[in-house]
Amino acid sequence: MTKKTKEQIAFQGELGAFSQMAIRQMFGDSAVARPFPTFEQAFRALAAGKVTGAMIPIENTLHGSVHENYDHVMNFGLPIVAETSVRIVHNLIALPGVRFSDVKRVYSHPVALNQCHDFFRQNPQVARVSHYDTAGSVKMLVDERPEGAAAIASALAAEQYGCHILKKSIEDDRQNFTRFFLLRPKANPETPKAIKSRPGSVRGWKTSLVFTTKNTPGALFRAMAAFALRDISLFKIESRPFKGRRWEYIFYLDFLGHVDDPVSQKALGHLREVADMVKVLGCYPRGD
Repeated sequence: MTKKTKEQIAFQGELGAFSQMAIRQMFGDSAVARPFPTFEQAFRALAAGKVTGAMIPIENTLHGSVHENYDHVMNFGLPIVAETSVRIVHNLIALPGVRFSDVKRVYSHPVALNQCHDFFRQNPQVARVSHYDTAGSVKMLVDERPEGAAAIASALAAEQYGCHILKKSIEDDRQNFTRFFLLRPKANPETPKAIKSRPGSVRGWKTSLVFTTKNTPGALFRAMAAFALRDISLFKIESRPFKGRRWEYIFYLDFLGHVDDPVSQKALGHLREVADMVKVLGCYPRGD
């Protein structure tokens, strides 16, 4: 019997990153996580066929959208095929044998440090030190073994580098979630049977798109009417500066429905009549 080849999924960061947790959450043990230093390099690896997918963070409940990745999704044209959300649990991690009373400095990404204000307020003897990456800060502990040091990162990072958790879940807000997109080289061309047999009845899908409008009064209102008139729920709409065009904007939008649902097709047809540009970025099962 032929052994099935594991998926190769790109992500940005070091092994042990929350993006790797998203890969494990979606694929279990059927995928190999491939780290890349930057988001753009992860996108380029997928576009070049060096990996079979890419797991990309797109927004966080506390800090909003990852705007760089919205731009990459549009520019690279790699379709979104799935989504998942990971609760961000920050743990205080140290080398084996290090006790909490030994810790004088804590390393992590600045965003992670800022999400643990209560911990630092309650422990003023501990200094916070910015590092390029959460999982990378744990890797640094192992590589450099600085005295009196600990890091803030995921439980997966502690597992990955053979460290131990001194304090679990030290983040300020337990409703800290990051939403991830899974990207593929090409979208699945098949329309789900449920949509073919019961048009308009499938509610378990999201469609993401980007569009532009003329800079005229009521242009955005008319674009939104394409969905409102058909009772289509919007999950998100966000404007971004249109690069190369001064004071012009593009709009990213998520709506509830499958792109091949007749009702969705009518809405998209209506939107194309009133918008300058419409580009579907992906259609995928709801991950929430």
